[in-house]
Amino acid sequence: MWSLFIKEVNAFFSNLSAYLITSVFLISLGLIVWVFPGTSVLEYGYADLEPLFSYTPFVFIFLLPAITMRMVAEERKTGTWELLKTSPLNSSQIVIAKYFAALALLFFSLIPTLIYYFSIVQLGDTIGNIDSAGFFGAYIGLFLVGALFASVGLFSSCITSNQIVSFVIAVFISFLLYGGIGAMASLTSGDLAVLLEGLGTDFHYEQMGRGVIVSENIYYFLGMILTFLVCSWVLINRDE
Repeated sequence: MWSLFIKEVNAFFSNLSAYLITSVFLISLGLIVWVFPGTSVLEYGYADLEPLFSYTPFVFIFLLPAITMRMVAEERKTGTWELLKTSPLNSSQIVIAKYFAALALLFFSLIPTLIYYFSIVQLGDTIGNIDSAGFFGAYIGLFLVGALFASVGLFSSCITSNQIVSFVIAVFISFLLYGGIGAMASLTSGDLAVLLEGLGTDFHYEQMGRGVIVSENIYYFLGMILTFLVCSWVLINRDE
């Protein structure tokens, strides 16, 4: 599993498009947080990173599918998938190794954004005047959103051997989870609205964005991630 994990991480960083994807991600967030009117922290006037946490999930909708679209689809297209299937690794180990590689790439992409936190700490009228607990609570929620989209991307990559199709499917499902279901909930009422709202990723993320980590929200993310990983495992076993 470790060798497959390292292979996936190296395969990503050995590709020029990987650096392009990461650069676009960081530049986009930088423009949102510091430059664009209406979202700039400097214009907002408070030691707060709300724009970062409000808009990053929408960037994730495209970033994570771009990271994961090749993980299974490319191996099928190039013919290396059969070699991997005949290796000592079973289907669950393949899924876990590839998923943790996606999480590592997500982590590497998020680490540079911590500079925004340290910048805000220094820019406050009183240095350090920032809700650090709220920030890191929201940061954990942000990572969980990315982790969920990574599982969606891996699942989509298991569906097809075409990376572009995999990307489109992952973007669609991620958008449906983050925003789409919530929009449908607003069009209904009663128990159905409550049910749909609870299924929406944005509902649970916004609660964590307030800095309050509730077990219900953690269980939601873990349950959804496990669901897509199990679906990926089923699709991989179907090839046998």
